[in-house]
Amino acid sequence: MKKALMLAAAALAGYAVWTKVQQDREERDLWAEVTDSFGENSFAARSDAPQEPSGA
Repeated sequence: MKKALMLAAAALAGYAVWTKVQQDREERDLWAEVTDSFGENSFAARSDAPQEPSGA
């Protein structure tokens, strides 16, 4: 009986660790997706924006 309880406790702890790892991985992937694409088009010059005269 004691072995079964220990096995159940170990399985529960393993499941808790596994779900935490999965959540951390999903959060890391989300942040990577957001930060990797941040510099690509965020501050691109608009073609319709007024430009300063170059001969001033």
